[in-house]
Amino acid sequence: MFDTAIQTFSSPVVLFFVLGLLAAFARSDLSIPEPIAKAMSLYLMAAIGIKGGVAVSKSGIDLTVISALGAGIAAGFILPLFAYAVLKGFGRLDRINSGAVAAHYGSISVVTFVTAVEILTGQAREPGGYMVAVMAAMEAPAILAGLLLARGLGSAGGTQTTGEMLHEVFTNSSIVLLLGAFVIGMIAGESRFAAVSPFFETGFKGVLCLFLLDMGLIAARRMMESRSITWRLFVIAIFLPIVNGMAGTVLGVVVGLDAGSSAALGVLCASASYIAVPAAMRLALPEADPGIYLTMSLSITFPFNVLINIGLISAFSAYLTGHAGAMP
Repeated sequence: MFDTAIQTFSSPVVLFFVLGLLAAFARSDLSIPEPIAKAMSLYLMAAIGIKGGVAVSKSGIDLTVISALGAGIAAGFILPLFAYAVLKGFGRLDRINSGAVAAHYGSISVVTFVTAVEILTGQAREPGGYMVAVMAAMEAPAILAGLLLARGLGSAGGTQTTGEMLHEVFTNSSIVLLLGAFVIGMIAGESRFAAVSPFFETGFKGVLCLFLLDMGLIAARRMMESRSITWRLFVIAIFLPIVNGMAGTVLGVVVGLDAGSSAALGVLCASASYIAVPAAMRLALPEADPGIYLTMSLSITFPFNVLINIGLISAFSAYLTGHAGAMP
């Protein structure tokens, strides 16, 4: 576990994120223009999607892939239930805000996943390419579960019908690009991907470093500006990714995933959305407080996952799969 932590903290990807945090806390004027940040985001999602599709085209769709998808979808529905109970009980939030925050902690963070894949690959535990599809599949169930917990289908308070909300989720730019690139990769296969692979592979790590620099700046600045977070909510924002990450990793091992893919599922369960879900909540639950759900997911959970939890989940997955392999 100590070696895993050293490998995580010595990764340029993590160090650039730390640089962003430190620069923001020091009140530096360092910033990345919004159009450039948007372009980097599009590049990263397209790259991870197409490479995942190529990997699946090589391995094919088998019982492992189907099991991983089923595990991810089930986690997307179940994790918000646990988060809601903790937020309403220990966190002392009202029903609306508990449901809104719970949706974030059942959904996923694309950037956390991409960072984890990079770190796991550096540790010779590269997740299966099909985990990109699992990531995309976890988005909608968590939003639906959060809304059901907050107000139930068809009740007053939101500006969207259930159909409109589902359309918003499935046509979200992140989901469309990830799944679209994934399908392109599956159709193209390894041979045709070779023609564009230099663009998607050579610059990937460098772009990810700059993107995480920007995320560090944003996370730290939002944390300094927030006035809605109590000590109880801060504790929950650390507690949930630890418990969810361990549960997701165990689930991955149980359904037969390898160490890297089990760790990736754990990271997906540990991550919290700060892009797609906030957009959905803003429309479906306008009375929920963005100062709570955005600060918890982006400014507390996201840094914790990148700096600490990915390493913990990686070590835990290696331990579990190692012991599982030793069992008769």
